[in-house]
This record gives sequence, structure tokens and C-alpha cells, in this order.
Amino acid sequence: MTARPPEPDRPRIVFSDVDETLITVKSMFDFLHYQLVRRHGAAGEEEYERIMAVIRRRAADGTPREDINRFYYGHYAGESVDTVRRLADDWFTERTASTRGFYIDSTREALREHRAAGASLVLVSGSFPPLLEPLARELGADTVLCTRPLSADGVYTGEVATPVIGEGKRAAVLAHLASRPDVDPRDCHAYGDHVSDLPMLELVGHPVVVGDDAELRERLTRRSVTVAVR
Repeated sequence: MTARPPEPDRPRIVFSDVDETLITVKSMFDFLHYQLVRRHGAAGEEEYERIMAVIRRRAADGTPREDINRFYYGHYAGESVDTVRRLADDWFTERTASTRGFYIDSTREALREHRAAGASLVLVSGSFPPLLEPLARELGADTVLCTRPLSADGVYTGEVATPVIGEGKRAAVLAHLASRPDVDPRDCHAYGDHVSDLPMLELVGHPVVVGDDAELRERLTRRSVTVAVR
């Protein structure tokens, strides 16, 4: 795909990963710790460490990120959707109470500039709606493409639809682009920090690497696109 400068009068979309691209934390794990400790104190801290030890071991063994994503959401089986949402709202309020430390300022400012210039902003993440929707409201994002835990009768089942990670991000972005035939992907931007964001970044004319993932940068620069690095 050959990049070209977006024309001001052409509609365009800016896709952005969230964890460690827009915010400094991994939202799923930060929230897991927050809600377990808030609800169960020291026992919650122990449960968090137990879960994270399993996740670290699986990651070291090469377990696909999509499977780790599913494992994570399995821990919400039986939880009230409304309770999780209220806890997520409290988490977001507390994390953003300080003026510094939660957002990656350069990314947030870039997304605000895109929005002010008329672009549609779309957040793309393996995280889930209770954590992402407050961010979307704060930034004026039009759409959130994310992993969506399944629920029945107001309770999470512990299962998810397709995790929006890696190829899941590609599929989600492609579906969104298909719903916007007025948008040329060559006019679009996408922001990501990890090589797992590559399937999304390579779909647009203006991929932006946030951070220092050398593998991501190298693999993008092999393609005939203009790569910005923040």
C-alpha cells in the first residue's frame, strides 16, 4: 500500500490501540488488580498474583495472546455486568484524577488533533467495554472495536466473542472500513505499540509506532508505507 497525504476534504479514520499506546497501563490487568483488592483486600491481592503467575507462565510458554485473552475473561464468569461497570467507572475516575501518569500524552494530543481536523476516531483493543467506553467519551471517539465478554441475564458467562488481538484487530478494522465505503484506507492513520498491532497498522496508509518495539518498526518499514514514530 502506498501512503499519500490525506486530503482535507476527504473523510478519514484514525484507529488507535489503547494499552501502552494511549494509556500507560495494561487496562485489563490494572483493573483486575483494582477491583480484586477493592473488594477483597489482602485476599484479592493474593488472587491477583495467582492469576498473573498463570498468565506469565503461559506467555513464556508461547501461549497465543488470544488464548490468554480468553483465560482472563474467564475470571468474570458469574459476575454482574452492572457491578463490573460501576467498578470500572470508579477505576477510570481514580486513574484519571491525577493530571499526569495515566495517558501517554503525545498520543492523546495527536488523537485530539486528528479529531479537531475532522477525522473519525476509533479505539481498537483486546480490553472490554467497561474500561474503554469512558476513554472513548473522554477523547470523543466515535467507535470502540474491542473484545466483548458474553453475558446472560445480566451476568458474564466467562466466554467471549472473537478476541480483538492480532488478526482479530485486522478483522475488526476491515469490517469497520467496509461499513465506510466513503473512506480510502490510504488516507487513514493507525497507532500501535506492539508487533501484535501489525495486522491493524498495515491496513492504513499512515501507521504510527508508539514506543520502541524494534520488531514492529522493522516489519513496517519493509512495506511501502510511511511510518511515523512517536
